[in-house]
Amino acid sequence: MNDVRRPHSIVNMARLDVIVDKFVALWRLTSVRQNFPWIFLLLSIVGSILKELEVVPKTYFSSSKNLINVYFVKVSWGWTILLLTPFLLLSNSSINRNVFFLFRRLFSLVVATVIWYVGTETFFYIEDVTGSCYETESMDILNDEFTSKAICRRAGLHWQGYDISGHSFILTYSALFIWEEIAPMAYLNTATLSTLPRIVLCVLYVALNGIVMIWTWMFACTSVYFHDPSHKLLGTLCGILGWYVTYRVWYLKPLSPGLPPHRQPKEQKQHT
Repeated sequence: MNDVRRPHSIVNMARLDVIVDKFVALWRLTSVRQNFPWIFLLLSIVGSILKELEVVPKTYFSSSKNLINVYFVKVSWGWTILLLTPFLLLSNSSINRNVFFLFRRLFSLVVATVIWYVGTETFFYIEDVTGSCYETESMDILNDEFTSKAICRRAGLHWQGYDISGHSFILTYSALFIWEEIAPMAYLNTATLSTLPRIVLCVLYVALNGIVMIWTWMFACTSVYFHDPSHKLLGTLCGILGWYVTYRVWYLKPLSPGLPPHRQPKEQKQHT
């Protein structure tokens, strides 16, 4: 009987493998690998044009109170780190168990967190120093008593400053960060792993791909429903810049966290 009917866990693992293989195949496409970072810039430009033309109808996602925005986007960096940390540990240790190598790869999480923190705090500072407090939403009655956004908002008034889109920045940067770090899955033979690590790694990989899809969708919603064009474009460019400076410039240098295993220059040539 055991030869005829496979255990339920084996069937589920087979289904999970199929999903993993589909995502791996997607990211292996040359057109996707070359153009994914620039999709965000395109979405920002096209979305901004559509917003200014007011041709996109209001939907559930045009409200900032939609559940995905509240429970995912507003804590997007938390989701990114929560899922990516164990995946990075499992995937990298499956390829190279050298402690120094693992430490360097984990340090990429620290670098990314610093970029996220500095970027968002800088945006808050710019909005604070360029803004003014107003009595009404129409911004026609200036209030000189309050000189910072926090104090103005606590007083129940309205602050108007140069508000670089933090959503555009963090969704772009998070998606590109995850995209780079999950790529070793395409070169990892999960069949050599024991059952539990294999299942955990595959589940994390699928979840991270789901997060990338959510970030991309919510980025598109931000582009067509929120912020001024220059605010979104600048936020998007900052996100792309953070990714480019690390993964295309600094991580190629010896004194850096280094690229994910598949992106080492020699291996990259072999797989091209």
